[in-house]
Amino acid sequence: MQYNNLLDNKTILITGGTGSFGKCFTKYVLKNYNPKKIIIYSRDEFKQFIMQNDMKEYADKLRFFIGDVRDKERLARALNGVDYVIHAAALKQVPACEYNPNEAIKTNIHGAMNVIDACLDSGSVKKVVALSTDKAVNPVNLYGGTKLVSDKLFVAANAYSGTCDINFSVVRYGNVAGSRGSVIPFFKNIIDKGGSELPITDYRMTRFWISLTQGVELVIKALAEANGGETFISKIPSFKITDLAQAMLPGCKMPEVGIREGEKLHEIMVTVEDSLTTYEYEQHFIVYPQMVWNEKQQIIPGGTKVEEGFSYSSGNNTWWLTIPEIQELLKGVDLEA
Repeated sequence: MQYNNLLDNKTILITGGTGSFGKCFTKYVLKNYNPKKIIIYSRDEFKQFIMQNDMKEYADKLRFFIGDVRDKERLARALNGVDYVIHAAALKQVPACEYNPNEAIKTNIHGAMNVIDACLDSGSVKKVVALSTDKAVNPVNLYGGTKLVSDKLFVAANAYSGTCDINFSVVRYGNVAGSRGSVIPFFKNIIDKGGSELPITDYRMTRFWISLTQGVELVIKALAEANGGETFISKIPSFKITDLAQAMLPGCKMPEVGIREGEKLHEIMVTVEDSLTTYEYEQHFIVYPQMVWNEKQQIIPGGTKVEEGFSYSSGNNTWWLTIPEIQELLKGVDLEA
């Protein structure tokens, strides 16, 4: 999926840009567009060093800014002349957020507010897309709670745009296939060590399947189409965790070990309450804000309003992967280091 010339001659800043999404997004944009500049904004100078070396051929297009989203002044400096902002920075590990709640709040909530304020004050930023997570929907852990607040902040930021030519939107998806801390590398580690059993927290558990590239393409769609306040959600297949285990180690034993703290049976993307303002499109859903703040907020053409009471989760999805289909998709999974 491409939107011709969308990012040509544009300056783009990615917070948390050395993460898995940031690296994939950067490579995708450099391959498919001709941006003026991509600014990688993150805290870890070593990760920036590694990314810089991995992308030497694009040195003229890349800039690396050491900075934290907690630092509003540094954000303001980094945003000078920036056209588009992708906000990917967050504390994401559920146990770490539970044990360090104040730190999660400082980054995921206060940091989000700093990004919003800096973008509104920049005078140059036109589009802001924030990455969300299924854990922000009906949250049961602190990470999900902070991301729910972050989502609300980015949606409400459109109320403060005034006469500025800027809009804010959100994209939401679940665990990316093969991402750190997810089930695929966990199972693979057991298999590589010669294990014959793959533990299942709950036999009923389901998840969505999305690749990093699909996540990037959803962000591109939001940059191209958003008017302000939308939450974009891809239509993607579901799979049963038990089927994933059998796909990775056919015939293995699958002891049920019990659901972990803060874990859900299913990834939820659209709630029953969201159905009042949700529209279905060919390849995605959009949840529109319930409040309208300015004339720029409009329904994007081509969608159909879902029925009241509709919900979308990995458990009630109509598109399911079979074991052979999972095995085929696993061939293209790039496990994160």
